[in-house]
Amino acid sequence: QALFNLLIPDHAADAFSPPRLAEPGPWDLLLEQLLGGLSRWDAEHFLFIAERGYLYEHNCAFLPLYPLSVRAVAEGALRPFQRLLRLRSRLLLSAVLLNSLFSVLAAAALYRLGCVVLRARRVAFLAAVLFSVGPANVFMAAAYSESMFAALAFAAMWQLEKGQSWLSGLLFSLASGVRANGLINAGFFLYSRGKCFALQLQVGSGPMRKLPPLWKQVLSLVSSAVLMCAGIFLPFAVFQYYAYLRFCGPGAVPAQTVPEPLLQLALDKGYRPVAMNGVKPPWCSQRFPVVYSYIQDTYWNVGFLRYFELRQMPNFLLALPVTLLGSWAAWTYLIANPRHCLTLGLERRKSEEEGKPRAGFCCPAVFVYVVHATVLLAFGFFCMHVQVLTRFLGSSSPVLYWFSAHLLQEREPLLWSEETAHQTVAPRSEKSLLGKSPGSCGKGMSENPVVRLLMNCRSISPLSKCILGFFLSYWLLGLVLHCNFLPWT
Repeated sequence: QALFNLLIPDHAADAFSPPRLAEPGPWDLLLEQLLGGLSRWDAEHFLFIAERGYLYEHNCAFLPLYPLSVRAVAEGALRPFQRLLRLRSRLLLSAVLLNSLFSVLAAAALYRLGCVVLRARRVAFLAAVLFSVGPANVFMAAAYSESMFAALAFAAMWQLEKGQSWLSGLLFSLASGVRANGLINAGFFLYSRGKCFALQLQVGSGPMRKLPPLWKQVLSLVSSAVLMCAGIFLPFAVFQYYAYLRFCGPGAVPAQTVPEPLLQLALDKGYRPVAMNGVKPPWCSQRFPVVYSYIQDTYWNVGFLRYFELRQMPNFLLALPVTLLGSWAAWTYLIANPRHCLTLGLERRKSEEEGKPRAGFCCPAVFVYVVHATVLLAFGFFCMHVQVLTRFLGSSSPVLYWFSAHLLQEREPLLWSEETAHQTVAPRSEKSLLGKSPGSCGKGMSENPVVRLLMNCRSISPLSKCILGFFLSYWLLGLVLHCNFLPWT
């Protein structure tokens, strides 16, 4: 990143770029040379919010938990450096350190989740490695909220699979304070509760007598669902209320407290600052004043089919690989499990009754994750700026990595031989763990499977070359383009 930022001149992009009000010192300039490429595009919003709060109306499109965390580290762990680095530099360093940590935690949570859901440790490990060199990796490193969201969301999914409902709900709630699409994660909890209820109704007559009355089951289901969904929606709702008080309340922030250069920037760019001489934004008079949807509509023209213009064709081409991969994953799962999909996974299967659930990407447990990924894909393709689809899916759904790992594992003899060799020398008890038990995740891999495929790239299949090419080329292009203010995902 530092190398590309040094060699390639920055593009003069029409992006949010607030003026620096404090004169940088020599250490600030050095840090900017080393890490400045990670403060481009939306990263400027997060760093600005962490430094000055929600001063402009369109800053409210970025939820507060990530910038609050960045500010806390800058004022806490990095406080000893305040004589060397001004606040903005410490915020950038804080963001890079936090994202490095959250990226590792997200990969570890994805691995654990894959072990539990897929029941195929090799595929889970390969998926976690693919995540580490993912096509949206530059956004996991830059001062964006993607890595924090991925770590919280994947960890919440893992805890839910383990039966830790309240811990999962807490993590999902924190995730909804990082990114707005975290609200969709309430569907995981609703599906989990609904599936448990449906399967209980299908048990035999013997166990049925031991179950509580139906009305008690329904009451328990509804109450837990309402409480958990309220907890997941709470951070987003509280922030909307905060924005209403800040921009719609009387005299929330006096105009004289806003520095003159920032007021001038608002005048030049058409931004609406927090102090507008009593003039309230139009969204304040709505019946349900939600600033987030207003900003998406007004500032970025986000809406159904609004991006379907001929001049946006390059952006659709940029999103084509992840669109094809996500659609192929959904189609593969549907073809492999037509009855399971038609019954929404709520029908008890014979394999489950016998205690022998199917393993791999096409196993029944993956259903809800495929539905989640497909909903995100359809919404992103038809309603959002389509070029963000890669990082939108890459930070929200494990399916992109699970399906890619499934294709590689299924088609590459290099990975088959590794599995065979490992199981040949493994004791009987460990072999059964490798195939079935989520607890087998503690065993480390002897060799990185992605490195093995790259070292033998001439002998791997064309499909594997395409998958690895997509991941690595987007990983590299993201660094080159994003860090120099050039258009990217």
